[in-house]
Amino acid sequence: MQRDVTMPQLGMAQDAGKIVSWLKAPGDAVAKGDALFEVETDKATMEVEAQAAGFLTGVSASEGEDVPVGAVIARISDSAEDDTPAQTAAAPAAEAPADDLPDGHSVTMPQLGMAQDTGLLVGWLKSPGDAVAATDVLFEVETDKSTMEVEAGRDGYLAATLAQAGEEVPVGGPVAVISEAAPANPVARSVAKAAAAPAAEPVPTRPQPTPEPSRTAQPAAPQPAGGRILASPKARRLALEQGLDLARLAKAGYPQPYHVRDLDTLRSLPAAASAAEVGTASRRLVAEVPEDGLPGFTAWAAGAHGLSDADAILAALAACSMPVPGPVAVERQGQTKTYALPAGRGLSDAMETDDAPALILRDLRGSRLTSVEMGGEATPALTLTPKGDGLTLTLECAPSEMDAADAIQLLSDFAGRVEQPLRHLL
Repeated sequence: MQRDVTMPQLGMAQDAGKIVSWLKAPGDAVAKGDALFEVETDKATMEVEAQAAGFLTGVSASEGEDVPVGAVIARISDSAEDDTPAQTAAAPAAEAPADDLPDGHSVTMPQLGMAQDTGLLVGWLKSPGDAVAATDVLFEVETDKSTMEVEAGRDGYLAATLAQAGEEVPVGGPVAVISEAAPANPVARSVAKAAAAPAAEPVPTRPQPTPEPSRTAQPAAPQPAGGRILASPKARRLALEQGLDLARLAKAGYPQPYHVRDLDTLRSLPAAASAAEVGTASRRLVAEVPEDGLPGFTAWAAGAHGLSDADAILAALAACSMPVPGPVAVERQGQTKTYALPAGRGLSDAMETDDAPALILRDLRGSRLTSVEMGGEATPALTLTPKGDGLTLTLECAPSEMDAADAIQLLSDFAGRVEQPLRHLL
């Protein structure tokens, strides 16, 4: 089975990346996680890892070459004998197709992870025909690992929307069109209709304000594919901080996507379980790391970059591992500090905050404790305890605070970052 290797998107405004160097040669055997090549954009240089095991074949891009985001540049095949060049994918069209869509710049679905093939469009924050600035948020997108807001990227008018809330859009696929002039006939389509390219569906040049959707519970409300809950990033963050389970709104039949205003409705729902029941039904996940990479990493960060606050580094590593990043409180030797890491920023940008933590990180590496089991608490807690040259990581949370998939992802990602911090900087 062949798997395409594509140029990743490292930033919302990125159209292409430069291949700095290939770290594997055609025909080389690769394991999942091996670094294949280095890519450079305006803001970062990083290694791109193999997403499957096999042999590197079909390399079609050279070192120093600028490659469009989403373009296929190689394959991972079952055999090293497969030397057919990978068919280079065309760059996402900078201009809208010349069929019945308005002329303008195409806004595409970003790639938020190396293994991401599609993104789920959570909801639109602008309507067709609206004037937009480059920094205005157009829509919210969700993948298996994160939810984020996507900006327009340029000034103009939202001339066309090519997907609806709840639809999956392929990475690099068109989502919207930004035109320089106000469109005479703004277009609104779904993914299926955009792919079939039927006649445009014009909407009024000056769209009327969208009426507030009814938040009355509906029986047997349809659920998105895969059981996902559609919600804005802010609603997710606040729900996580306040211990609210958005799935209860879906079960009660309230229409998605959910926004901050829906949290009041969620709070008014009858309690699903008593506090004692929540504590008893706590999730407890344990991971072991054979080698603690934090001491060496913090020493390097202090010497090379002047980052002397080890707690800030630890909090930033945890925040980067959270499905929905939020403030992290680090408890060490009886003292607690809470840090926030702005979205899309590096470890050096973690700063102290007075906000309520979304995760408590207990650093017990200097203690004699080797295991903890505290039960359900008001906030998810992640505890580090020593084990030989390595660590034991214990995550405890109530089901209402974090679903099973998010808990597994958080612990797995944090374990990787603790063991090899340098490799996970980006």
